[in-house]
Amino acid sequence: MTETPVIHDPLDLPEKKALIDNIIAQYRDLPGATMVVLNSLQEKIGYLTKRMQTYIANELHVPVSKVHGVVSFYSFFTTEPRGEHVIKFCIGTACYVGGASQLIDKAKQILGIEPGQTTADGMITLEVCRCVGACSQAPVVVIDEVNHGRLQPSKFSRLIQEVQKSEVVA
Repeated sequence: MTETPVIHDPLDLPEKKALIDNIIAQYRDLPGATMVVLNSLQEKIGYLTKRMQTYIANELHVPVSKVHGVVSFYSFFTTEPRGEHVIKFCIGTACYVGGASQLIDKAKQILGIEPGQTTADGMITLEVCRCVGACSQAPVVVIDEVNHGRLQPSKFSRLIQEVQKSEVVA
């Protein structure tokens, strides 16, 4: 039986808290500081916990609902750490019609997780996105920012195996 890794809130880690405080201090007085701070922290830390969002709101003197609203509206932001590798399924119209749901089902079967979750070893996160702009290649899956188009479930299984071995090729 695999254990779920313990996720520490960055506010509990002195070096991460210092980074958070430095970013807030750097951008605090800028117009649109909330978005700039959130983008910077997402980039540097990789995720924005609910506790971090509350802390940021308090430090910027904005309503917590504003920070939560921004984080929940934009798909770029995540509230939990992502895996070492991220597999995104395009579910735009062309990809959906082209069989994206079959690819998602195959990934769920192989990895034992749902979109929005990360494997217990922290290796792979599954996500869905609305459109990657490669409709002529539908269905498209993006693995670590590399598009893989016209995928069939059997070929996709091999790609997942490559990701698990950390040998993803473009």
